[in-house]
Amino acid sequence: MRHQLSIEDQVFRTEFEAHTILPALFNHRAHLRLAYSYVAEHDTDAAHQLMRRALLSFLNHHGIDVSKYHETMTHAWIRAVRHFMETTPSTESYDAFITQNPSMLDSKIMLTHYTAEVLFSDEARARFVEPNLDPIPSYSA
Repeated sequence: MRHQLSIEDQVFRTEFEAHTILPALFNHRAHLRLAYSYVAEHDTDAAHQLMRRALLSFLNHHGIDVSKYHETMTHAWIRAVRHFMETTPSTESYDAFITQNPSMLDSKIMLTHYTAEVLFSDEARARFVEPNLDPIPSYSA
């Protein structure tokens, strides 16, 4: 992969995995940063598994109901980050990456791939559902 992690990205991921980031500070941009940190170092499937594990552990540690976890959103954002990484020149950090891809900061961008009915369904929350409007490109390892 042509994209790298800065020291700050590595510290962020370590702090997240150690549960020292407050839930109130874990917004969409932070979700993307965590996804970037996994995708930069792993294939898409492994990055997805690591992201899932980290999010579920975070929820558990902070006493947040596991129903907050959304499998389709997690998987779809990992795939989206991978796609943007594949189509963006090399970057040395998440900040450089997101500067080149500011559209990713729109948390509603998944609604260009899914209808709200599908994306916010119980089924999509429980298991990955493929987009029903516009596919998200996938890349093999």
